[in-house]
Formats: sequence, C-alpha cells, structure tokens
Amino acid sequence: MPVPDYDGGSLVNLMASLIAARGGTAVAPQLRTLPAAALADTTTLVLLVIDGLGADWLARHAPHGLLARHRHATITSVFPSTTAAAIPTFLTGLPPQQHGLTGWFTYLRELGSVMTVLPGHPRYGGASYGSAGIDPARLFALRSVFTQMRTRGFALAPAHIAYSDFNRALSRGAEIHPFRSLAEMFRRARRLVRRPRGPQYLYLYWPELDRLGHEQGIASPAALAHLAAIETALADFLDAIAGTDTLVLVTADHGQLDTTAADRIALDDHPDLADGLALPLCGEPRAAYCYLRPGRVERFLDACGAHLGERALLRPSADLIAAGLFGPGPPHPRLAERVGDYTLLMRGAAVIRDRLPFEAPHTMIGVHGGLSAAELNVPLCLLRP
Repeated sequence: MPVPDYDGGSLVNLMASLIAARGGTAVAPQLRTLPAAALADTTTLVLLVIDGLGADWLARHAPHGLLARHRHATITSVFPSTTAAAIPTFLTGLPPQQHGLTGWFTYLRELGSVMTVLPGHPRYGGASYGSAGIDPARLFALRSVFTQMRTRGFALAPAHIAYSDFNRALSRGAEIHPFRSLAEMFRRARRLVRRPRGPQYLYLYWPELDRLGHEQGIASPAALAHLAAIETALADFLDAIAGTDTLVLVTADHGQLDTTAADRIALDDHPDLADGLALPLCGEPRAAYCYLRPGRVERFLDACGAHLGERALLRPSADLIAAGLFGPGPPHPRLAERVGDYTLLMRGAAVIRDRLPFEAPHTMIGVHGGLSAAELNVPLCLLRP
C-alpha cells in the first residue's frame, strides 16, 4: 500500500510552505517542489481545496483540462485520506499525528462519546458542541494557520458550515465569508483579491464533487460534468482577477474510488466480529478503528481472518503510530485513544460498516479514507491570472 509522503510531498508540507511564505514558522518540512521562497513575494495566495479531487482521476478524465494543464505536482493526502483528518491539516498545518483528528467517527474519551467530529454531534445524534456547552477551541486546543501567518487571512466556506462550531474554532484569526454556490464563492474571492491591503491568504473549500462521488460514483457522468463546471468557473475567476499579483493553488483533501455491492461488508452479517468490539467501529469504512473487549482479543483476530481474509489488513494501531502513518512529530496526547486497539486497513475497494441500531442505512458508491493511490494522491495545480 502507498503511504503519505510527509518528508516533503504531502498536504502537511504544502501548508508548511504557505505558512512560511506568509511570515509564519512552520513545524514541518516545506514542500520540496514549492518552497516558501517561491511564494513569498506574491501579494495574494489563494488555496482552493476541491473535496474529492484525486490526481489519478483527474489525469484519467480530464487530461487536457485547465487543471491538468497547470498541474505542478502530485502530492499525497494524510492518513486516513479523509476530510475529517485532512481539513484539520489545511486549517492547522499539522498532520493527524499532531492534531489528533483521525476520522469521521472519533472516540473522544474526554466527552465519553463517539463523535462526528466535523458536524460536532454524538454519533447517535443530539446536541452539537456549542449547544451542549462545549467550546471546541478549548476541546481541541489547536492553533489555526491564520494565527500562525503574519498577514490577513480569509476563510471562504459553504454557508451551512462556515459558522459551525468546528469551523469557527479551527479558522480562528481568519475573516470568514460564507457562500451558497460555486459562482458566489469565486465572486467573493474576486472582491478580496482585487482589494488587497498588503500580502494576504485566501482559503476556499468546495465540497460538491465529493458529495456527487459519494452519491453517484466518482466516475459518474454527474461527477465528470461537475468537474467541467468547476474548471469553467475557475477560468472565469482567473479572467476576473487579471492584472492582480495572485497565485491560485488548487488541491484536494483526498481522492475517491468507486465501490460495488460486492465490496461492502456489513458488520451485522458477522456477529463473531461484532462480539469482540467494546465500541462501534470508529474512523472510516476504509480505515476502521477497533476497540476490543477484554478477553475477546484472540477471538476477534481469528474472526477477522476467517471472515475478512485478504479483504483487510489488520494491524495494531500502536504499530501504525510508531511507523509514522499518521505523520511525524510528537503525537497528540490523546492520539492512541482515538485510534483504538487495532485498525482494519481495507484492501482493493472493500469497505466495512458498523450501523447503530437506529441509524438509517447509508450506502456510498465513492469512498475514501484508505491507502490506495486513488484515495491518497491529489493534484497540486498552480494558476496565475
């Protein structure tokens, strides 16, 4: 399986270059193909994150499009290759090893709950962080890239998440601008680019490609049509900011791969596996964290071999931390308890899902979170007006 290139070829290193280019001090090595010195003299740096835009997928489906023509490099996401781990990297500059956010479903011992970290609700539903009296800024205690940079920062996000508890906590120091469409996102960015007050940094997040991939497949006509719409809107944006000293960087949090019914494993169909678990499977369907019941470890390991076979690689989570899969640097003090006892690394296009008794069935066609090249490799494109 491929692994993230934290030594100089990952999202962590891209953020190190951007932080240093805006006057901050990055803790990680800079991106080897784009050091801060190549960015520092540009007045406006724009980072556009297109959720779900895989490098291999882009090369296969739009080899002559705008993004492919301006592709600077292929870099890797983080592990797990998922929004819940990669977006905190974009917003803090840290790998999951250090920011400690390890998947869509994360067990937070300090709250006594498995949380959907980004929406900020317990997995079973209920009150969000803020409405429960929890300050996510204190809960996560992470410093945003906007407070690390020494220039003005702007965070442009969809209206339904722009002022969420999570986004406000990890975008601290930025001026937040919500939008409701692709056109509005670029329109708001255009206004900021055309009226700079010295060096500035804009972070734009667009989630629609990922949603289409989940619902219809990343190879679906809808996903391909949406890529064309993004490239058209981006070309119009570049025309609209002509004459400004701007560099637009386009990348993604992860790629996707499509699954079929044969790839989907339901834990309900394997009671021997479920019997060994102290908590529902956490993390991601492509990288599932297993919290085991005392006295059931050997039975669980045997059941994994019997029921999953070559469809999954089971490893002690402590070994993955030691191997640097979550990133370099001193681990977050709660990292070990957020990745369980063992991790199921799913092979091929396999996914494993553990549904709570009252959770509605939710089938995704496009998936991510694992260590395939389709999920892990993302493009880095550089465009100037």
